[in-house]
Amino acid sequence: MGSPKPKVAFFDFACCEGCQLQIANLEEQVVGLAALVDVVEFREVLTGKADAYDIAFIEGSITRKADEARLKDIRERSGLLVAYGQCAVSGGINRLKNNWSSLDDVKKEVYADNYNMPHLDTYPTRAIDEVVKVDLYIPGCPVNRDEFLRIVKELLLGKIPSLPNYPVCVECKLKENACLFDFGVICLGPLARAGCGAICPSNGVACDSCRGTVDDPNKDAMHEILKKYNYSVDEIRRRINIFGVNPEVSK
Repeated sequence: MGSPKPKVAFFDFACCEGCQLQIANLEEQVVGLAALVDVVEFREVLTGKADAYDIAFIEGSITRKADEARLKDIRERSGLLVAYGQCAVSGGINRLKNNWSSLDDVKKEVYADNYNMPHLDTYPTRAIDEVVKVDLYIPGCPVNRDEFLRIVKELLLGKIPSLPNYPVCVECKLKENACLFDFGVICLGPLARAGCGAICPSNGVACDSCRGTVDDPNKDAMHEILKKYNYSVDEIRRRINIFGVNPEVSK
């Protein structure tokens, strides 16, 4: 008799749940995934519950005190904990509110006269690893389904999954895309972590670094590009904050 399949669970916090939909939309590949793991919790797909998990996938950022307690409970009951999607990895778009002078002002802006509803916290957005230990990261907004499947298979084989550590510009060049800077479009491709297939620049849309930045990004090269095209650092600083990535790369 073979060993039981690993128990896998998916949880969501503050997010649009688009990353969970990416997994739910694996279509025929779900059959192959189900043959490898036992999905015991996944609110988007099923109603089951479990007491413990071999692998827990966490989507979304932490924006309430109650979320912090729930996340810590999941961590205690999980073997491996994976932050998947940029909201979980870095705080994502939700983290933009942390740049406001007052979190009370954020509530008033979003909820208007209802900003005093009791369930609304004045609490800064936090990435998952700012609350608990994270064992693995899968970036993206949303995550890439093929990359997700690859990482799950590698985990099951006992391998340590890795992420591409080169910029999106490499993927653009491999696809022979024209550089968007030549068309007056500011693109974060020189800093952004590849792995998306340069999907946005390939369709004429600037990269906003939704997968975060490469390790030790080449800031000098980015500054040279900005100088060449007569842009200032301030013109990319706002863009690089959109997905909660490290703003230091724009200095």
